[in-house]
Amino acid sequence: MPTITIRNLPDDVVERIKLRAKNRGRSMEQELRELLISHYETRENILRRIEERWVELPKTTKEEIDSWQDVGRD
Repeated sequence: MPTITIRNLPDDVVERIKLRAKNRGRSMEQELRELLISHYETRENILRRIEERWVELPKTTKEEIDSWQDVGRD
C-alpha cells in the first residue's frame, strides 16, 4: 500500500488532528486515514447512501403538491 508524506503542515493543524484523534480513540495516522477514505468515497457508495435515504423519505402525493401550489397562489 502506498505511503503519503505531508510536509510543512502548520502546528495548529497538527494539534487539531491530534485532539480529534484522541477524542475518537485513534492514532493520528488512523484518524487521517479515516478522513481521507470518507472524503474520497467511491461514486457507487455515495449513490447507495443517497438511495437508502431516499427510500426513507415520506412519499408525497400529487394532491399534496397541488395543495402546496394553491397556498402560494392565495
